[in-house]
Amino acid sequence: MIKIIAVLCSLSSPTNCYEQTVTTSDFANVSVQSCMMGAPQLADWMKEHPAERLAGWRCVIGKQDGRGA
Repeated sequence: MIKIIAVLCSLSSPTNCYEQTVTTSDFANVSVQSCMMGAPQLADWMKEHPAERLAGWRCVIGKQDGRGA
């Protein structure tokens, strides 16, 4: 599984940025190449969140459970 993690900044407060996982089970077929090229799924997700600006993104392979390695 490949997760797309976006760095988003609020349009109302441009210095207020955070990371958000934007993939869902609908995007389970995201490929590494698709993710690195900008992931069309990311554009679709951004259309649903017009109050935020995309500052960047990264691709994470495998499950991410929040625990340290």
